[in-house]
Amino acid sequence: MTTVLYSHPDCLEHDTGHDHPESADRLRAVLQRVDGLHFPGLQRRRAPEAARSHLTRVHDPDYVSRVFDAIPARGEAWIAPDVVVTPGSALACLRAVGAACAAVDEVKSGAARNVFCAVRPPGHHAGPHGSMGFCVFNNVAVAAAYARARHGFRRVAIVDFDVHHGNGTQSIFRHDPDVCFISVHQSMIFPMSGSSSDVGVGNILNVPLARNTSAAAFRQAVERTVLPRLRDFRPDLMFISAGFDAHIRDPLGDLKLMTADFHWLTAELMRVADAYCGGRLVSVLEGGYNPDALADACEAHLKALTGG
Repeated sequence: MTTVLYSHPDCLEHDTGHDHPESADRLRAVLQRVDGLHFPGLQRRRAPEAARSHLTRVHDPDYVSRVFDAIPARGEAWIAPDVVVTPGSALACLRAVGAACAAVDEVKSGAARNVFCAVRPPGHHAGPHGSMGFCVFNNVAVAAAYARARHGFRRVAIVDFDVHHGNGTQSIFRHDPDVCFISVHQSMIFPMSGSSSDVGVGNILNVPLARNTSAAAFRQAVERTVLPRLRDFRPDLMFISAGFDAHIRDPLGDLKLMTADFHWLTAELMRVADAYCGGRLVSVLEGGYNPDALADACEAHLKALTGG
């Protein structure tokens, strides 16, 4: 099994400032952990820059222009109450999106069975017209649209297990029956969305979990709701919005997942991909705000992806 990891040093240059939860230290911890370990079959690639035309498949062109126009030559600019951009943000964003699109090319060609994109800024809160929640552009959504337009994938599934609801991804695809969006998240925290009653056109499954939900209850919810929905949908290609802030040591969430739970969840999603997608699975980093816990969880994620 060949797994590819995409990243790029430019993703470290999106400077969110001192003590910001979504800091470069998150990604630095992940890459340092990967550097220190051996994962059988893992190949590493530098993320290319995405074309701006990729972004406008899911984002309003005026919004895309506003973001790039706002990026300062020095200092910082706030494009939303919780989203800051700095001189390195343009390349970081284009590398993050570029990694996700290149990952699609890898699994389509058969060069890789699955791909993990270790990139930032994250993306799943970014909607068609704006940014929020530390997210500028929606990396997974752009890549899903790219997969359909460039490679003809018809039925695409996106599974988001970040502790926060992927409201931007849901907004982008809520009326598209050929994109199945599934979000397992903590209820009643940012962005205060993701009700189980919000089903789009039958293509959305939200699984909100109460504060302090145990790992056992989380696994049960996945087995009873997420996996059957994926099997019913029978996707041609699967994406993961891989947020690791449901980890028990994360400061921004209150779920109780342990490191081993991310290995289990990844392996379960891989089984679905093996059954329906020829194993084609693209995972893109979202949240996770304790760098050590994030590195632990990403290690478990990569072990599963590489068959370990």
